[in-house]
Amino acid sequence: MAATGHASINSRGGVSTLVDRWPLLGQRRALVIYLCAIVVLDLVAIVLFALATRFRGADALTFAALMGCGAVCIEATRRLGMPAGVSRDLLSAWWLPVALLLPPVYALFAPIVLQILLQVRVRATVLYRRVFSSAAIGLAGCAASVLFHRLVEDPAALLRGNGSTIIYAVAAAVLFSLLNIALIAVAAHMANPDVPWGEVLWDRESVLLDIVELCLGITVSISCGLNLGLLLLALPPVVLLQRSLLHAQLQAAARTDAKTGLLNAAAWQREADTEIVRARRTGGTLALLIIDIDHFKRVNDAHGHLVGDQVLVGVASTLRSQLRDYDVVGRFGGEEFVVLLPGADMHEARRVAERLRTHIGHMAVPVDDTLIKVTISTGVALMSVHGDDLIDLLAAADLALYRAKELGRDRVCIPAVQPPRRPLPEDTA
Repeated sequence: MAATGHASINSRGGVSTLVDRWPLLGQRRALVIYLCAIVVLDLVAIVLFALATRFRGADALTFAALMGCGAVCIEATRRLGMPAGVSRDLLSAWWLPVALLLPPVYALFAPIVLQILLQVRVRATVLYRRVFSSAAIGLAGCAASVLFHRLVEDPAALLRGNGSTIIYAVAAAVLFSLLNIALIAVAAHMANPDVPWGEVLWDRESVLLDIVELCLGITVSISCGLNLGLLLLALPPVVLLQRSLLHAQLQAAARTDAKTGLLNAAAWQREADTEIVRARRTGGTLALLIIDIDHFKRVNDAHGHLVGDQVLVGVASTLRSQLRDYDVVGRFGGEEFVVLLPGADMHEARRVAERLRTHIGHMAVPVDDTLIKVTISTGVALMSVHGDDLIDLLAAADLALYRAKELGRDRVCIPAVQPPRRPLPEDTA
């Protein structure tokens, strides 16, 4: 990433620039330190547990069988691909049995094997993400394995259906899930502190998926312990569930803008139409905002499109953090964003628009030794005042946005002149 200048105490506004930049650069350093610490801890655990483990042929065979099943799952879903960003899969159906049935060192090695396959066969993503994911899953699996083997002297008791042993297995599986999610969530939050913890931890679907993974992992563990051949019966349903999960995630990804994670224009229009129909039916209010990043072309020209993408991501993150869960926000194209505010009147819409303008104005994207700051202009339109359908509202808000730019940008405007009322049938009779 390129920078156009170097901020120092002697430069114009140098002291405030350094003070403003330090928290952002500090967050980046903290994230790097955290990622490295998790990877180093994983490597240390591998060495220590490898030295303390007596390797046996039967354990190696079980490990190979479980990794083989994981590889089959990956190959069976390879053509579907994998959504970018943080995605969920059911590979823990194979990691968890490794943790319960084998010594902890195998739980540390298992994610390395499957993450390499994912990198080579499915999606070649940034290498440090694969390394961190392997370390996080490995540490979680190792902790679950240590807990289970401390509570249960003979893992074969799980195969006999002993009630307390099954409870211990569930406790180990819960620990695995909690620790894995916590390690990933901390990294995600440090990378983007504006995103609420609720978005990087759990929602209802994630909890349901965690329960499914727990049940699958314990079921596969019992089958594998009874007879490795039973894995052939467990594999088809796990593959089918894996394909269904990835298909659902890919469908959701098709609705979002790849750069910002917001709804794309087509998906936003469908959601907005639904909200407008609901507002008509209930007689509720509704406001629409069109937001444009001021002089965004200058950012791209001066710093390159990669830096411009970082600015878009920062603006999108700020929008998400400052809006309600049921507000409909999307990227309209280029540097424009659209927001639908169900239940908002003109006063509320202006207040929200000003809050967004203020927060984005204070946002800064660190690029090498400088900061990129931007402002936004916003046009506001209100349903039943500036139009009754989406096309009318967009036209009115766009007119207000054009006025905001004419007045000097970095401001919120409403249409100067209310669009003429459409004649009703009785007016033309």
